[in-house]
This record gives sequence, structure tokens and C-alpha cells, in this order.
Amino acid sequence: MPFQFQRLTIQDVILIEPKVFNDDRGFFIETYKQSEFRAFGIQESFVQDNHSHSTRGVLRGLHYQLNPGAQAKLVRVIHGEIWDVAVDIRKGSPSFGCWVGEKLSAENARLMYIPKGFAHGFCVLSHVADILYKVTEEWSPEFERGIIWNDPEIKINWGVSEPILSSKDQQLPLLKDAENNFVFKL
Repeated sequence: MPFQFQRLTIQDVILIEPKVFNDDRGFFIETYKQSEFRAFGIQESFVQDNHSHSTRGVLRGLHYQLNPGAQAKLVRVIHGEIWDVAVDIRKGSPSFGCWVGEKLSAENARLMYIPKGFAHGFCVLSHVADILYKVTEEWSPEFERGIIWNDPEIKINWGVSEPILSSKDQQLPLLKDAENNFVFKL
């Protein structure tokens, strides 16, 4: 099996380590294989691929889309390094408002699976970073929502005190004020 799957502190968020095949020509990595992801329990079908290029200190997030346009994401870095974060926003969840974070980089080749019902964001740690991520629903402006990066109730340790933010991300609401139609299900 070319993938190792590890459930994080919030069990629905999964860190994935692909097997990297190195030789004198370079390397080869399978970054997604539906049969293996499904065998582990990730049943998603991805419909859109996104590419983000950012410089050091850029923080994007915390973003999500409401139902029925909710997105699960599979995030990986092809150049540079990021601090990738998922926040549980499912009402009634034992981990509601809690977050998990992992360093993803081109060097470690890790991927992070973030299910529906989570807000997602990342901060660039390297000089520049290129992030690729698959999503299960197409981007939809009418369902797009977010939470402010420095919500004092969530207390994410981003590793930066003054990130570079878009004007839209600077105006996002606190979790307690954010529109949210996710409900935790066992």
C-alpha cells in the first residue's frame, strides 16, 4: 500500500503519507488512489482541483462552504511549506471549535484530508509555497463562508503574529457569529 493514513486528534481529519519512490532520476509519488482512500473509509469523489501560490506570511482562511455546497478537501504542497489547519464547526460535535494543524511541505509529501463540516486555512512558512487541493464540490460564491483567523475562542497557534491577509479574510466573523449549517452525526 503506497499510503499510510493517520487519524489526527480530531479523528475525522486524516494525515496521509504517500510512499515516495526515489532514484537517480528523481521521484514518483501516487498522491491519490480512489481504491485505497475508499478502503480506509474516505468515500469522497473529487470534482475540482485548485492551485494556490503564496509568499511567506500569507494566511488564507478560515474558509468553508455551507450545505448543500459543502466541500471536503485533500490538501498537498508541491513547493515550499505551510501550516495547514482544520477547525471542527459541526454543531453538537465533541470537538466543536477545536482545531488540528500539520506542517505540509514538498519535502515531507504529506497530504491532509479535511471532511465537510470543517473550516480550513493555511499559513505559508517558506519563502513561497504552491498548494494543490482537491475538493468534492465546485466553488460556489453563494455558499462560501468563513471565520476570522484569530478567533480568541479557537486560539489557533499560526506561528505568525501579523499575517498577510486578503481584505475579505480580515472581515470574517467569529465562529459564534458565523453562518453554519453543519450538524455532527455519529
